[in-house]
Amino acid sequence: MFILSMGLNYRTAPLALRESLTIGEEKQSIALEQFGLSKKVATNYPAELAILSTCNRTEVYALSQTVDFQALEVWLAELSGISRDKFKNIVYRLRGSIAVQHLYRVATGLESMLLGEAQILGQVSEAYKLAQDAGSVGPVLSRLFQTAIHTGKRARSETAIAQNPVSVSSVAVRLASKIHGEISTARVLVIGAGEMAELAVEAFRKRGVTDIVVLNRTMGRAQELADRWEARAHSFEALQDELRLADIVISSTAAPEIVLSREMVAANLNDKRDRKLVIIDIAIPRDVDPTVRELDGVQLYDLDQLQGHLNAGLDVRMSEVPRVENLIEEELQAFQSWFDTLAVTPLIAAIHEQAENIRVKEVARSLRRLPDLTEAEREQVEALTRALVKKLINIPTLSLKEQVHSDELALYTIVTRKLFGLEKHSPERKSPRHT
Repeated sequence: MFILSMGLNYRTAPLALRESLTIGEEKQSIALEQFGLSKKVATNYPAELAILSTCNRTEVYALSQTVDFQALEVWLAELSGISRDKFKNIVYRLRGSIAVQHLYRVATGLESMLLGEAQILGQVSEAYKLAQDAGSVGPVLSRLFQTAIHTGKRARSETAIAQNPVSVSSVAVRLASKIHGEISTARVLVIGAGEMAELAVEAFRKRGVTDIVVLNRTMGRAQELADRWEARAHSFEALQDELRLADIVISSTAAPEIVLSREMVAANLNDKRDRKLVIIDIAIPRDVDPTVRELDGVQLYDLDQLQGHLNAGLDVRMSEVPRVENLIEEELQAFQSWFDTLAVTPLIAAIHEQAENIRVKEVARSLRRLPDLTEAEREQVEALTRALVKKLINIPTLSLKEQVHSDELALYTIVTRKLFGLEKHSPERKSPRHT
């Protein structure tokens, strides 16, 4: 069996393509559930599947009998509605320990646009939960994501990779402050009420901004966010009025379509303002029509343009990268050791099952001949025979595990099956050493 990872991120693909391939939670859940149903009737499907889709990456993780990235590309194209020809030449294709290492790097923040960012660990956890709920992951990808999350937590607790934490929202606010000047007097409009929106509101409040309006399609969520940070909340019906009054707009919704069109922005530009309207779009897919930047009274920035403003506190975090990489290597070796033992797990299980069946039958036969034994004495017989069986099969079990990296593993398994009379217990899957 092979662990595969295929995807693209902010380093390999422009924003327009990334947003086209972004897969929201609802769509992920449906796709993973459909995958679970399809693999039951199609032998060429991977055994397990998970999707990690964030504002800066879309990645598919699979456990498969073959190294078939083309099948994953076709599946992603069908899911996203984007022609495979548009991304097949830029996706990265990783297998085995390289794929495992990549997910560990993602979870620790080493692959993030903002080195060491905190949000990615939660996003990896959510991707795993969605796959779990859909039933698309089994023991291997479950172990992979669990250990990736564990590695991410270790990186944050044992190194300073997350020191002076930054987020896309905080960088957006810093940029807005730099452009606008005296930001404490600015009127700020935040569109959206999710995590990124709240981080933006928090960052503005910490910079002394008091005039903040939160807009969201669900008024209740907007009000909750506003109440936490002493802001004001409005429904989407007030969008145009608030746009006309705003000095700075941060947009971070999960809407699948454009929220601020060129026509809407042009119609609501305030001619009396003494500086340009600053709009920063941190949503994926984008909330703001890119042609808005062509308007004379607007300065529009998106995620790709924020990359040049991400250096605050970077020196400290960069110095921690070797420590995080050492930690990743430690966790990678532990995962690989576990994965390698899967090659002999079915055989070891068969040995234990056979030994236990024999023990149970022989104990039952002996106890029938000893009807006068007390219950305590019977329990002692059970305990004694269990201990004997465990000791007898311990050495063969350890010997098999020690051979998982050996070129003679196949010979060892054949001989073991022969010695234990287990010729019918041949493993159904290929050796997972081929990760």
